[in-house]
Amino acid sequence: MAGFELDPKLAADTAEIDRWALSRVLLMEDANYPWLILVPARAGLRDFHDLASEDLPAMMAEIVRASRTLEALFDPVKLNVAALGNQVPQLHIHVIARRTDDPAWPKPVWGAAPARAYDDAARSQRIAGLHEAFTRF
Repeated sequence: MAGFELDPKLAADTAEIDRWALSRVLLMEDANYPWLILVPARAGLRDFHDLASEDLPAMMAEIVRASRTLEALFDPVKLNVAALGNQVPQLHIHVIARRTDDPAWPKPVWGAAPARAYDDAARSQRIAGLHEAFTRF
C-alpha cells in the first residue's frame, strides 16, 4: 500500500466505512441510493486489468462481500457493479443497490437525480449499519 493515495474527488464525495485486505470501503455521499465504492489500496491503478494477478481474487471477493451486504440490508431488485473512471481515473468499483422506487430506476444513477447528501445522523447510522453487516460476510 506504499504510495497509495485516495483521489481527492473520491475523498470529497465519500465517507470511509472500513479498510479491507485490499480495498478502502467508501460510502458515496448520495442518500438516494445505497452506494458503496471499493478502492484497491494500490498506487497507480487506473483500470481493472491493472490489478496484479495476485490481487484479482481478493478484489472479486470484496465485490461479492459488498454486494451481499447491500443485498442483505436493502433487498434490492438489482445490484449494479461498475468500474467507470471517466471522471476519476483512479481504479474504483461502484456497488449500488437498486430498487424500482429509486429516483433513477431503471436508468443508470449517474446524472438521473441531484445527489442528496446525508445529514450527520443519517450518515453515521448508515455507516454503523454497514460496518456491522460487513462482519456477516
